[in-house]
Amino acid sequence: MFRKSSRPGLTLAAVAVVQFMVSLDLSVVNVGLPSIGAGLGFSPVGLTWVIHAYALTFGGLLLLGGKLADRYGRKRVLLAGLTVFGLASLLGGFTQQAGELVAARALQGAGAAMLSPAALALLTATFPAGRARVRAYGIWAAMNAAGGALGVLTGGVLTQYAGWRWVMFVSVPMSLIALALALAGRGIALDPVQERAGRPDVLGAVLATSGMGLLVFGVVRTDRYAWTSPVTVGTLTLAAALLAVFLYAESRTAGDPLIRLGLLRNRSVAGANLYNLLVGAAMAGAFYFASLYLQRVLAIGPALTGVMFLPFALGVAAGSVLAIKLGYRLPARTLLILGGLLTAAGFAWFGRISPGGSFLTDVLGPSIVASVGFGLCLGPVVSIATAGVAPHEAGTASGLLNSSRQIGASLGLAVLGTAAQHRTGPAVTAVALNSGYALGLTLSAVLLVAAATTALLLPRPAGVLPPHVSAPRRRESLVE
Repeated sequence: MFRKSSRPGLTLAAVAVVQFMVSLDLSVVNVGLPSIGAGLGFSPVGLTWVIHAYALTFGGLLLLGGKLADRYGRKRVLLAGLTVFGLASLLGGFTQQAGELVAARALQGAGAAMLSPAALALLTATFPAGRARVRAYGIWAAMNAAGGALGVLTGGVLTQYAGWRWVMFVSVPMSLIALALALAGRGIALDPVQERAGRPDVLGAVLATSGMGLLVFGVVRTDRYAWTSPVTVGTLTLAAALLAVFLYAESRTAGDPLIRLGLLRNRSVAGANLYNLLVGAAMAGAFYFASLYLQRVLAIGPALTGVMFLPFALGVAAGSVLAIKLGYRLPARTLLILGGLLTAAGFAWFGRISPGGSFLTDVLGPSIVASVGFGLCLGPVVSIATAGVAPHEAGTASGLLNSSRQIGASLGLAVLGTAAQHRTGPAVTAVALNSGYALGLTLSAVLLVAAATTALLLPRPAGVLPPHVSAPRRRESLVE
């Protein structure tokens, strides 16, 4: 059993640092994509694999990472993940070919797949319920936003003044700092190894990752092969077969499956993950199109583009803080609906971009609306997806939630990117590019409306605090 830390404030600090690093690494690459594409000779569609490689290995291996954390201890797996993540970032900065960078990004995703569920499982075990849980997840969400804010700014500045390679190198010192904090942090108990029958389900992880990878590959390649072509149909059929085999293998595994399918019969777990998948699909596409719009249509440099992303990231932080205050009064399900619809409204507004637009008229307003809505969703969806889960499955539930976000991001970018590319066509004029990006942003809004609709399927209680418990008047400390 997990041995709860006697100093939960230190555990929260360590988890916050890890989340900040992962969030920064996700956003720091986005602004540098045009420069990366030019530097290594990526095609317009091939450039998306800088994101797909990370998202697919991150999402596909997260469940395995969660199982490893449950089996071998959260702190041990956290330390291993930080080591792999740092080494992959170093290798990525030295790459000379497009394929090498894609491989380094995939290795980064594998490292993140270990450290992310381990960190979130630590948070879940340390703050199981009550007012402290609400604020802990609020702080976690705020650090997520802070990493995004500094990531876009740092990525822009580094790309313009130091070169795109530094968007990879920047994660190396952060990994070392997080590693030192985790090793020195006495507040993080080294939970004992859990004895389980059998070995970790590596086969399940391979099947899930391969199936999702082929699915994304088949969608992305529709820029060259029609949906009805033998190549596309064959690729998608093989992907579906691998995923079907994965589900069958999980249902037949007698020892320790990658995911106990019975966990998905929990309405809170299933609903929160479906919501998370749709939100991940919408957000990944929107960030990608917004970055390209600013740099390729409005011809704004990487550094200034990073600055222009700051209102969005700061709005996410503001929404996360607002979610903490509203979380004492409103059910988490209500916050998911409000947040999803507000973010959808922002992206629908964003979809009205024009070739002759500007930051003030086409970007700032939609960014503020969408970001506050997104911030409202972050903490509540994590709380719903992990509430009521048995302690020995906390890592699995955390990994499943992160996996749904990353897989959604990869699938969303594949579908929306392909749709935008078809709309743009072979032309590279500002008008043609703008038309494709606008379509992608509008489809992102549609996905968020669908996410808000799925939140209606969640169980009614679903407040972060039980309905009968009123928020205490005094301020409780997270380190009590």
